Amino acid sequence: MRKDVLDMLISQGEGYNIEFKRSFSSGLSREICAFANASGGKILLGVADSGEITGIKAGNELKSRIQDMGRNIDPPIELKIHDADSVLVIEVPEGKKKPYSAAGRFYIRQGPNSQQLSRDEIKDLFRKEGVLLFDDMPNEKFDTERDINEGVFTRFLKTSGISEVMKRERILDNLQLTENGRMKNAGVLLFCRDVREFFISATITCVLYRGYDRYKILDRKEFHGDIMSNFERAFIYLQEHLDTEYIIKGGVREERLELPEEAIREALLNAIAHRDYFSTANIQVSIFKDRVEISNPGGLIGNMTVTDLYERSVPRNPLLFGLMQRMGLVERVGSGLVRIKKAMEEHGLSEPEIKADREWFVMRFIRAERKEGTTQKTTQKTTQKILALIEANPKITRKEMAAMLGITEDGVKYHIDKMRKEGLIKRVGGKKGGHWEIREVEK
Repeated sequence: MRKDVLDMLISQGEGYNIEFKRSFSSGLSREICAFANASGGKILLGVADSGEITGIKAGNELKSRIQDMGRNIDPPIELKIHDADSVLVIEVPEGKKKPYSAAGRFYIRQGPNSQQLSRDEIKDLFRKEGVLLFDDMPNEKFDTERDINEGVFTRFLKTSGISEVMKRERILDNLQLTENGRMKNAGVLLFCRDVREFFISATITCVLYRGYDRYKILDRKEFHGDIMSNFERAFIYLQEHLDTEYIIKGGVREERLELPEEAIREALLNAIAHRDYFSTANIQVSIFKDRVEISNPGGLIGNMTVTDLYERSVPRNPLLFGLMQRMGLVERVGSGLVRIKKAMEEHGLSEPEIKADREWFVMRFIRAERKEGTTQKTTQKTTQKILALIEANPKITRKEMAAMLGITEDGVKYHIDKMRKEGLIKRVGGKKGGHWEIREVEK
């Protein structure tokens, strides 16, 4: 292996498909097994966790012992071993007879770690033996030259700390994102322009309801770009439609969202990383008067319970999860719910309710109760936008407002009625020929 290729692998750091090992040990077999059960990968012997090359004596005896490890995996797996400077690179192919075991135990790659699973968990994860995971399947429709979003791809490289010196094809190959020149579904989800062109249901739908049930919809948006853009837009939607509270501390007014931003951020990322992309349903964000629900198709795997999720989890989309981990969007598996719980506690709120079965995973946040004199419920940013539109054109119609704001006419009516009751605006004249006036409010 050329020195520049080795340097490129080391610069990527440990991840879903790269493992650093300072020295040889019997534990190497679990890493080989985990890579075979995932998308394959490379183990670099003679490299410390920090990326420092410590070197290793790579004689024929050591290479033979490593090959024996591959043959002892059940079923056997053929390894390729490359010398690179003073480093030994073990290339583990993706197994075609999953699941694989090492010494009777099953392992799978989760981010930069290998985790032991039961056979039932492995079989459930793969749906049946020999079938690839959704995110690991090559996509026949996606053209890596025509369909890739250049800006999104460049952003991915920067946030992942990956050098742009090497050609795109080599980078995608090293990240296990291509197979026979075809982009895998994980790459399609991350780098497409419009996800509906490839997966009609891989979108995020945000809905604002008037009351406590789904009877009356005030506003609805569906986000359908690449999944990270969809995440960001759904996150902004939540920020815009949740209340802001002002807290006076030491004479200084602090502003914060009624639900902790870290908690809803983690919940959204959890839904994206762990949803079942085989499902025809999409991720749903529902905002009610008393609660927020974030739900995704794809419930618990194997014999896991909700309690287990606070300590460990089995990523349904390990390749996608590993890439999100490289981008710093998610941390180790099983830590997201812990961070959500902590954020809610620091906000003075109870942890979210979780409802999970085999088909759906729902996280329900109870909206904060306002206490008179300590917090002040503010109108949404939409109110300020409506006021600006009226100031610019007093004869503007609800239909025109809806088009300019990107919300439904019912949503505009909701805000207009609220503003009229609060005395912010008034209507002069009828629907035709009339106009709006902004009223002066006493302070």
